[in-house]
Amino acid sequence: MAGRRISLLTVKRSVTAAVVLAVLAGATLVFLDWWVERQARCADGVVKRGADEECVGVTDGSYVFADHLAPVTKRIREANEAVVEEGDDYVSVAYMTSFTVQEDDSNSEESVRHELQGAYLAQQRYNERSTPKIRLLIANTGSDSEHWRHTVGELVARKGDDGERLVAVAGLGPSTDRNREALRELSAHGLAMVASTMTATDVNEDEDGGKLRGYVRVAPTNVDEAKVAAEYLHQEGFGTAMVVQDVAERNLYARTLGDAFTDAFREGGRRRLVAERKTFDSSVPGNWKSELHFLSNQLCFHRPEVVYFAGRGQHLTHFLEALSDRVCPEWDFTVMTGDDTTNLTAQQVRKATASGIRVYYTGLAHPEMWKDEPEGAPEGLQAAFREDGQLEQWFGDDSHADGQAMMSHDAVLTAARGVQMADIGETGVTSEAVGRMFHLMQDSERVRGASGSLSFESDGNAHDKTVPILRLDPNGIPVFVRVLSPEG
Repeated sequence: MAGRRISLLTVKRSVTAAVVLAVLAGATLVFLDWWVERQARCADGVVKRGADEECVGVTDGSYVFADHLAPVTKRIREANEAVVEEGDDYVSVAYMTSFTVQEDDSNSEESVRHELQGAYLAQQRYNERSTPKIRLLIANTGSDSEHWRHTVGELVARKGDDGERLVAVAGLGPSTDRNREALRELSAHGLAMVASTMTATDVNEDEDGGKLRGYVRVAPTNVDEAKVAAEYLHQEGFGTAMVVQDVAERNLYARTLGDAFTDAFREGGRRRLVAERKTFDSSVPGNWKSELHFLSNQLCFHRPEVVYFAGRGQHLTHFLEALSDRVCPEWDFTVMTGDDTTNLTAQQVRKATASGIRVYYTGLAHPEMWKDEPEGAPEGLQAAFREDGQLEQWFGDDSHADGQAMMSHDAVLTAARGVQMADIGETGVTSEAVGRMFHLMQDSERVRGASGSLSFESDGNAHDKTVPILRLDPNGIPVFVRVLSPEG
């Protein structure tokens, strides 16, 4: 039986229908992509990411990442608009960190708010006196820097954009594995970087152990902090110590701090550690608090004169709580720790000091650190961070004794100084030129920052950066004790 013949018209109709369906399918996919992208979009350069739908990315101040940042974000947006309206003589510097912080973040809302306020102060002071003008961008990597890849990608795209003119990234967050990866990616694309609060000794290394290009930090290293802590304890007559350290794999800060203090305290044979260090692992949910409880009783067995806590500030509060409930209340412990204590809120500090245990720490900066030594930092600049100073006038009753605003100010100021120096060259201001200028900031070209005079070594570390010794006050205010140099 002969097969059914299909007419040419039927074939044409079938082909037409197939084409129409294909076009419709394609249009539907395009529409769906557009719709998904629109739903994920928070603002220009800012998108939702992760299960919590955090808004991460880069803004010029047009978008507010968190309500408590609204006043300073508004000021930055207005300053940026004024810079662009003035003409073409400007470049952009981004301040990057985790601005949408959660309970597990080492930096608090108060801490990152102060950082952004200090960055804005640096922009204002520099732009009043110098050119090219600085346009300040705000770059959010999300809680625990989980979405750093997206934010770094946004920054890299802005490097070659004629309108954005991004040449440097400041801030860069705390010392973690994720933030170190972000540094490496920024360095690979030639962006100049100035870390504000990173102290982990090896955070400036690339994957092969070499030093990152275009990177400097205005904070002391953990080695410097450990030397200063050990020297202070020696001056105060403490002869024995014991180290308690967080061994969480991603905590570069704690690992390098514990090692550095162990070496510094033993140096010269003047002091001794009464036992091997005790450890806990903050990366194990629900267990590390129990570890700290048992550790406090083990300290009673060894009875060191001082306990050096190599861990984050958020874990320090729980350690002090456990230590206050120790089995040897008659033994008078003193605790020394590192700069991450500055990330605690006043409420957390009050909770920590309620234990009655004396707590000292090596800070990054304090508004009183150069009050009696005017050569340490410009007095007018120091005053901006004190009570009734410029920041308080702008943002209300928000104490800046934690030093975070001072460090972010110095990071942005260093980036701006690099821009100013690079502007003298024939090639103009490029990211690579700014990065090279950092290493010329020595001798007469030192940067006079709020935290002290800044010059940089070939590895990007601040040279002989002075460190303030601070004491936790029962009212939640860091009290300045003295300034010491890591080189003696």
